[in-house]
Amino acid sequence: MEEVRKAVGYEHSRALKNPGKIYFKDNLLFVNETGEGIHIINNANPTAPTDIGFLKIPGNYDLVIYGDYLYADSYVDMIVFSIADNTGVRQLTRIKNIFNNTLSYGYHISNNNSILTGWEKISDVSIRESDCSSQVMPWGGRAYEDGILMSASSSMTGSVSPSNHSTSTGIGGSTARFTISHANLYALDGNRLDIIDITHPDDPKFCKEVVISSDTETLFPYKDKLFIGSKSGMYIYDLKTPQAPVLISKYEHVRSCDPVIVDDTYAYVTLRNGNSCTGYTNQLEVINISNPLIPVIVKTYPMTNPYGLGIDANVLFVCDGSAGLKVYDAKDINALDANQLAHYPGIQAIDIIPYHQTAMMIAKEGLYQYDYSDLKNIVQVSKLPIQQ
Repeated sequence: MEEVRKAVGYEHSRALKNPGKIYFKDNLLFVNETGEGIHIINNANPTAPTDIGFLKIPGNYDLVIYGDYLYADSYVDMIVFSIADNTGVRQLTRIKNIFNNTLSYGYHISNNNSILTGWEKISDVSIRESDCSSQVMPWGGRAYEDGILMSASSSMTGSVSPSNHSTSTGIGGSTARFTISHANLYALDGNRLDIIDITHPDDPKFCKEVVISSDTETLFPYKDKLFIGSKSGMYIYDLKTPQAPVLISKYEHVRSCDPVIVDDTYAYVTLRNGNSCTGYTNQLEVINISNPLIPVIVKTYPMTNPYGLGIDANVLFVCDGSAGLKVYDAKDINALDANQLAHYPGIQAIDIIPYHQTAMMIAKEGLYQYDYSDLKNIVQVSKLPIQQ
């Protein structure tokens, strides 16, 4: 782990190869390079986004921003960076071993402070179930006494959710494991919700952990509530006391991967099957949350294999996997299928941030941006392609 910790640094820009998370703040786009770090892109002109630099962080998959501070995971650690000057990103502090291994992407061995960062299969010989005590985790890996080990079918992909849209936080995608609300950073850590006090953002303090369901996947804060998506349903927690969230209700659905976004009256949930999801459902669900104590499903729409989604006013964007990006007028939630505004097939769409008439979307093929100022003529304005 000491070798991993010494490898963090700010470098010249590099090509997108395996993008994961996406986050937007103050005309800057932060795009996670899965397991390696964060691309920083000047997006003041969405028609011509420009790479600024690359923040190298081994074992990085999640990020969130509060003011001029960026918080990122590095396997089992959390690192705080100053981004006040985007030409000189500085590491301020690191909280070691803050995550209880299940949020990381490797096998943390507690007795010698090492971590497995990759492996190669050299034979068909497998470890027998009886060789060690283990538990299959909901995202596909196995949890052992001293840590975790990922399997080939593991899936912890996702992005940071839109926080309460204030000037202090940025905006992210819909499948968060990190998010911020009321000067607290919340992180999904296996079957726990870690709460980190960032009242002093350059000096975060671990507050507590709250035990939640073992199959949770995503976080979405909205006003004084925290919506947690899981493979079995959507949990709603009350954040009136931010460091003591209280479960107030749960909406249950068939077992499936489950990103969630929310507006004043409705929660939008995409369900998809996949290696780690075990279900066979691919659909969009609209849930009435006007009474958060009793969430009620209103409408279900079939999809191909939906991932992330986003909403701006009444414009709903759905990343429908191999079916591409779909855009809907959501004024009438009972007739979304009759009010599709645009469809961009031929793209493996993953997650999207719609903001001020520009939709920023991550796909397997790269970073796409769309101008939706004219809903009758939504157009692609730029693409940063993946480079092998």
